Amino acid sequence: MQEQVIDTSDVLHDRHPPGDLAIWIFILAELSVFAVFFAAYAFTRMNNVELFNEFQQHLDRQSALLNTLTLITSSYFVVRAVAAIKENNHKLCVNWLLAAISMGFLFVVIKSAEYAHHFGEGINLSTNTFYMFYLSLTFFHFMHVIMGMVILGAVAIKAKNGGYSDIEHTGVETGASYWHMVDLVWLILFPLVYVMR
Repeated sequence: MQEQVIDTSDVLHDRHPPGDLAIWIFILAELSVFAVFFAAYAFTRMNNVELFNEFQQHLDRQSALLNTLTLITSSYFVVRAVAAIKENNHKLCVNWLLAAISMGFLFVVIKSAEYAHHFGEGINLSTNTFYMFYLSLTFFHFMHVIMGMVILGAVAIKAKNGGYSDIEHTGVETGASYWHMVDLVWLILFPLVYVMR
């Protein structure tokens, strides 16, 4: 009687988070830093509710909402890029990654215009406690968006040169995981800073 050999490689692969293990350690570290920032913001806000509510009204919620939609869209594009490389479609993968990067660039442009408006009014870190948190939190996230764009750009270049395939696409998943983290942080930051009263 012949024994049937079962290929468990796909099953074992699905047990691990997508991408390289190192990126998940980095993501957890980054999320921990953001969690401390958010907790400090919430605690300080509880003791300065009137101040925070007053100056929160000066923020551009429409731009922030547009940036939220921009990042959600970019995450969808990244998901499509991963799906494309799993089908060994390098060109489509690259196109989806470039679309995600363009959404990241749009986020940067919108946020830069928002910063320019605040700085033009003489607002800075020392203006008051609310603006100290607002500028620190959003700029920290802003830098993560730029870093994410660089990572996705590097992944796109490697994908264009045939560096990934339907069998080996860990790098694409790694870049996608980081980008989703950036998106997740904004989905917490947006209501916390712009909406919650």
